[in-house]
Amino acid sequence: MPSEFDLIRRFFTRPVRHAVLGVGDDAALIRPTPGTELAVSTDMLVAGRHFFHDADPCLLGHKALAVNLSDMAAMGAAPRWATLSLALPEVDEDWLRAFSLGFFDIARRYGVDLIGGDTTRGPLNICVQIMGEVSAGQALRRSGARPGDEIWVSGHLGDAALALAHLQRRIALSPPEAASCLPALHAPHPRVTLGEALVGLAHSAIDISDGLLADLSHILDASGVAADLAYPALPMSAALRARLDDEAARSCLLAGGDDYELCFTAPASRHEQVRDISRRLDLPLTPIGIVREGAGLRLLDGNGREMPIGARGFDHFSENGREATPRPPRPLAGEG
Repeated sequence: MPSEFDLIRRFFTRPVRHAVLGVGDDAALIRPTPGTELAVSTDMLVAGRHFFHDADPCLLGHKALAVNLSDMAAMGAAPRWATLSLALPEVDEDWLRAFSLGFFDIARRYGVDLIGGDTTRGPLNICVQIMGEVSAGQALRRSGARPGDEIWVSGHLGDAALALAHLQRRIALSPPEAASCLPALHAPHPRVTLGEALVGLAHSAIDISDGLLADLSHILDASGVAADLAYPALPMSAALRARLDDEAARSCLLAGGDDYELCFTAPASRHEQVRDISRRLDLPLTPIGIVREGAGLRLLDGNGREMPIGARGFDHFSENGREATPRPPRPLAGEG
C-alpha cells in the first residue's frame, strides 16, 4: 500500500508558478507582490454534510477549490496559493486520481499553486485554505454599503438548491431541467474575474454561499444599513421560475445557498459601468434592490408590498441542514 508521502508525490505535487517553494518541505515559501495585501480564506467540506458520500470525485475536486475561489472573488482578490488537507477513510487511488484531476484543472484555470497541506485517515473531509492578493486598501468588504447604493447579483440564483431538492426527491425536475441545474450544484463557476473588475467601483460584496437573504443580510449588518429587495427582479432559470408557486422552490431562490454568485452594492451613478462589465464578461448582472438608511431587509412584491420572509439561509448548527440527507439509493432521471 502506498504511503502518505507516496500519495502526496503522485497526486498532489505539481510545479509552482507563484511560490518560492511549494509541496515537499516542512513549509511553503511565498513572496507576495509589493503593494498588495493577502486575502486568506478556509472552507471545509464534510461527506454527508456538504456532499454525498458517492459524489463524483472529479467534480468534488473542482468544487473543493471553487468554493474558496468564490471567497477570493468576493474580496476582489487575485487567487495565488492554496493548501489542501484530506481525511480519507481508505486509500483509493482511482478516487484520488479523479479528485486531483478536478482540483488541478480549476487551479490551472485560475492560476493557483497548491503549496502544501496534509493527509490523514478518517471520515472523508476536505479542507482548503486559499490565499490571494489585492492592492493595498482596495479589497472589497461587506462593510462598505451606503444608502442609495444599488444591489446587484451575478448569474442566476437557486439552481444549485433546486438540483439538491431534486436529488432528495423533494422537487421533481424533468431530465432536461435536471441537466441544466445539476452543474450549478456540482461544478460552480467562481466569479473571480468579476470580483477583480469591481475593485474601485463596488462599495461592498459577498459571495452567495448560504442563500441570498442570509448573505445580503451580512452586508447590511456589517454596513449598518437596511435594504429593499424587489422579488420580481431576482434572476432565475426557467426551471425555477416555473415552480415559484411551490414554497420549496421559492426557498431555493431566496435561501437555498450554494449559488457562489456575487452579491454587491454600487452607487446608482455607476449603473452603466456595471452594465459595461456585464457585457465585457458576457455575464448577467442584475439590479435587485436599493440600500437605504435604517436596519433590516424588506422583500417587496411587484406592487411594492412587503412580503413575509421565512428561513433566510443555511446554518450548519440549525435544523435546516439540507446537505445531511443521504443521496437517494438509485440515480434519478436527469442525474449526471
